[in-house]
Amino acid sequence: MTAALRFDPIRLPPECEKLRKEVRAFLADEIAAGTFDPHKPNREDTDAPEFSRRVGARGWLGMTWPKKYGGHERSFLERYVVTEEMRVANAPTRRFFVADRQSGPVLLKYAPEHIKMDILPRICRGEVCFAIGMSEPNSGSDLFAAKTKATRTDGGWLINGTKIWTSSAHIADYMIAIFRTSPPTKENRRHGLTQFLVDMKTPGIKVNPIGQITGQFEFNEVVFTDAFMPDDHVLGEIDGAWKQATSELAYERSGPERFLETYYVLTELVRAVGSKPDTRSAEGIGRLVAQLHTMRRMSVSVAGMLQAGKEPVVEAPERSRWSKPRSSRTSAPSGSSNCHTGCAIWRRSSMPMRRTTKRWKISCRLRSRPRPS
Repeated sequence: MTAALRFDPIRLPPECEKLRKEVRAFLADEIAAGTFDPHKPNREDTDAPEFSRRVGARGWLGMTWPKKYGGHERSFLERYVVTEEMRVANAPTRRFFVADRQSGPVLLKYAPEHIKMDILPRICRGEVCFAIGMSEPNSGSDLFAAKTKATRTDGGWLINGTKIWTSSAHIADYMIAIFRTSPPTKENRRHGLTQFLVDMKTPGIKVNPIGQITGQFEFNEVVFTDAFMPDDHVLGEIDGAWKQATSELAYERSGPERFLETYYVLTELVRAVGSKPDTRSAEGIGRLVAQLHTMRRMSVSVAGMLQAGKEPVVEAPERSRWSKPRSSRTSAPSGSSNCHTGCAIWRRSSMPMRRTTKRWKISCRLRSRPRPS
């Protein structure tokens, strides 16, 4: 499998650098207006609906989608730049991010036309929030173990069961969820899962926030009790959602947000050691920047695959895997050099670049928690 991985070097085109300047100017205005503080991590349960609408008004949501659905038919590389700048600045993206990153593309591919025409333009305007319904109690990350059941009824399906660790369900307008419509077979454990569009205002859905030690309420338990889903809310093939889910996860894991969510820790470290760090500090920061360089190189390459019409279902998780400690990885991927140096990451540090250390990964992951679903 490793031999089949490919991360071609990609240099961002001039239109991306022009866009980068526009996004930075927009974010500077938002910071000056007090919308958020880039030097403080956002509470992960922060909801900023007006900011979302302003981002939508700038044309930065649904950037790659067809204009008939409110999109702007721009490139995946341009969308990458917007994501990168938003995450480095600690902008409050929670309300729109999942919808723009993965839920919208799922609807584009599988939803009936009337649903596309209704929901996609509202995503592009920053008006709706989506959650992802995959994880379930006692199943960990094993999607095959999903037990929340969808049973046929007149005109649709009745849903019974529980999803857990569901990010933003307490503010979500919709969820894209995987439910079991048939039992798995001995020959195919993947059989029997179906993807649904869930209106979170449907009777029979109860959202129970899960408190964290920090006082935040990002995660939720979502309980379904005879919640009715109409037939036109089935997305794609009945019993065949596994391939759809892996495609959706490729979108989820393709961007820079996973390794940039703790980027502020690195900038604060650079600020703390000052302009004349001792040898040990300079070496440590250099190792961190080297790992960041590699992950960004891989991430830009994945964006290039999406731009070429590919679905990087292997490369995207592999890039995500490189966010883990070195002990759980193997060799570096090909094409991990020649990073464009004008991005937000590099403008703040000129330290030497070497490999990362486990010690930093421990401190960098102090906010670690169950994987959102």
